Amino acid sequence: MKIILKGHQTLLWKNRILPCFLLSFLFSILPNLSHSQTISITGKALIGRVIPSHASHFEVEELTSKSGKDEFEIESKNNKIILRGTSGVAVGSALYHYLTEYAHCQITWNGTNLNLPEKLPVLPSKIRKATVYNYRYYLNYCTFNYSMSWWDWERWQKEIDWMALHGINMPLAITGEEYTWLEVYKEMGFTPNDLKDFFSGPAYFGWFWMGNLDGWGGPLPQKWMESHKTLQQQIVKRERELGMKTVLPAFTGHVPAAFKKKFPKAVLKSTNWTNGFGDTYILDSQDPLFAEIGKKFLAKQTALYGTDHLYSADTFNENEPPTDNPEYLSKLSERIYDGMRQADPEAVWVMQGWLFYSDRKFWKAPQIEALLKAVPDDKMILLDLAAEIEPVWKRTDGFYGKPWIWNMLNNFGGNVNLFGRMEGVANGPSAAWKDPNKKRLEGIGLTMEAIEQNPVIYELMMEHTWQTEPIQLDNWLKKYTRNRYGKEDSDLVNAWQILRQTVYNGKEIRDGAESIITGRPTLDSTTVWTRTKLNYAPHDLLPAWDLFIHAAKKGQDSDGFRYDLTDVSRQVLANYALVIQKKWVTAFKAKDKKAFQKHSKEFVDLITDMDVLLATRKDFLLGPWIADARKWGSNDQEKALYEQNARDLITLWGDADSPLHEYSNRQWSGLLNDFYKVRWQKFFTILDSSLTNGSVPDFKLFEKNISKWEWDWVNQQKDFSITESGNSLKTAVKLHSKYREQIQNDYKIN
Repeated sequence: MKIILKGHQTLLWKNRILPCFLLSFLFSILPNLSHSQTISITGKALIGRVIPSHASHFEVEELTSKSGKDEFEIESKNNKIILRGTSGVAVGSALYHYLTEYAHCQITWNGTNLNLPEKLPVLPSKIRKATVYNYRYYLNYCTFNYSMSWWDWERWQKEIDWMALHGINMPLAITGEEYTWLEVYKEMGFTPNDLKDFFSGPAYFGWFWMGNLDGWGGPLPQKWMESHKTLQQQIVKRERELGMKTVLPAFTGHVPAAFKKKFPKAVLKSTNWTNGFGDTYILDSQDPLFAEIGKKFLAKQTALYGTDHLYSADTFNENEPPTDNPEYLSKLSERIYDGMRQADPEAVWVMQGWLFYSDRKFWKAPQIEALLKAVPDDKMILLDLAAEIEPVWKRTDGFYGKPWIWNMLNNFGGNVNLFGRMEGVANGPSAAWKDPNKKRLEGIGLTMEAIEQNPVIYELMMEHTWQTEPIQLDNWLKKYTRNRYGKEDSDLVNAWQILRQTVYNGKEIRDGAESIITGRPTLDSTTVWTRTKLNYAPHDLLPAWDLFIHAAKKGQDSDGFRYDLTDVSRQVLANYALVIQKKWVTAFKAKDKKAFQKHSKEFVDLITDMDVLLATRKDFLLGPWIADARKWGSNDQEKALYEQNARDLITLWGDADSPLHEYSNRQWSGLLNDFYKVRWQKFFTILDSSLTNGSVPDFKLFEKNISKWEWDWVNQQKDFSITESGNSLKTAVKLHSKYREQIQNDYKIN
């Protein structure tokens, strides 16, 4: 065995992938290697993880940037594919560019095609790509819970590789924050009893970290904190090896309730998130302890996880400040930054711009300007968190001279639906870049509340990393379908054009519509969080379903196709549920018991059929979500706590009286049959009884009883399947045969 590092530092081992023990050794000496050697080793390791069977066909070399930003080159040379990059991320982007543009492959959360030929395609000439963006940001506080609550290192490693392939170099990294606070408060003399009602359960960290709630879903076991300290160290180590700059948290004033006893003279303000949770306590930024604690926190965090000098801090996330006085807001901002600066003179404050979107009545121009201008321009970066929905930069004069990042949010709560602003995403970043009023636009990013849905929208968005021209969707969709399905198929290209004009048209609604199935039972067509308004006429989606079914019958069978066929079929049926609901509501109001029983049974049967369909794809299973939660427990008590967290977040969100119930609803196999269907059956029982007895249903009593039943469900322990069952193609074809004609007829009537 021989390792050769010379020339452009290409890493070889008899043309095979390096064994794990050798990789571990090499990564242990990375800090002592040159930048060129580091890129070579990390780049080669990335290739080995992504395409192990073909890793020996690639060489990795360092590339010197001409622009000061990331660049890559690809060329064929001496029967090898040479990937050159200015960083590990640039090398990853070069690899993905080759895989998508020349090998017709694709890697997404929901379907991967890596069907590479034994002999890889040769590039006719060298290509070079450069980005104009210093920053390609990734993640939202909410993503860490709606999607990532139960991730282990294996799953994180896949995600970090996905980031590198898609050009991301600025990830939010907040795993393990609770351990940092534990250490800080222990050193300040707080006991475990002082903190037992402070730390939330693991499914609620996003909102605990943002100061919205304390303690909910806890008490948090010590073992969790210790294990996630280790996990965070693995995460930031790998991200930095690839050249990413991690965004770590900073102190914004959120302290335990016990703080007022420990420091009775401290200036504290209580605040409430107004979503059914108790008060939290904010230490006034004028209090001398504010800067002291901020400094302690960053010092401890740096000792544990290192630093890239980028710190996330959001004041008043979905909470209004006590006054809209610009001078107050300016002083507040100045003190928060000063707390960071004292601990780290190179600190740069990274602020989510969500508050300017979510509470625009409060945050008018004078308030925003005051908050931002108190910090030096080169010491703050603004995230325009939902620029594809409403570009805040346009009404803040480009964030008043601060560097800012154009982000796409797209998904709220991890809801399962087909949705996106395809035209807006194809054109938005380019239009912003070319706008003379953009001021200091320095990045693009993804800030979804949850991932692992609508992969097309995220693939589309990250195309902007390496270009400033609008994306031509006609050509891009042809490439996308070719890569996703492994071959050209004009029917599927046509299907995607229909999807583009329907589910992905981005019109009328803020985020994806939900099915009435996932709403708490009612006679209405919508509930608080289950909004059923579509951005297209539901019958316009049917031709796309037909084309997917036709492709299935022709033998199309790629991983991405099976996912898309399942998802399109699910969406058609989810939409149709509203039609059936109107039938049984009409029958009930007409006191037509026979018709009511017929249509309510059709509604229940539809839920059953959807559950069977979704069981064919692991992407749509409840089981892994719960099983992954339980895996973190070291005893029965911990396993039960984590399962309770997992069940609660996606159903009630809080307690039995939670106003957020259904916010994070999921159309998942297991959840449909065990939760949503049972709720509807209970509702139909009281309606049927009222028709039989001629009585008026007591809907308030039902609401009270069903919320208690939901809370009981949240606190159960039960195993659900963690493996898919059935065949996606056969199941979808069967359901198409069963429902297609009836759906068409009913849409004509309605």
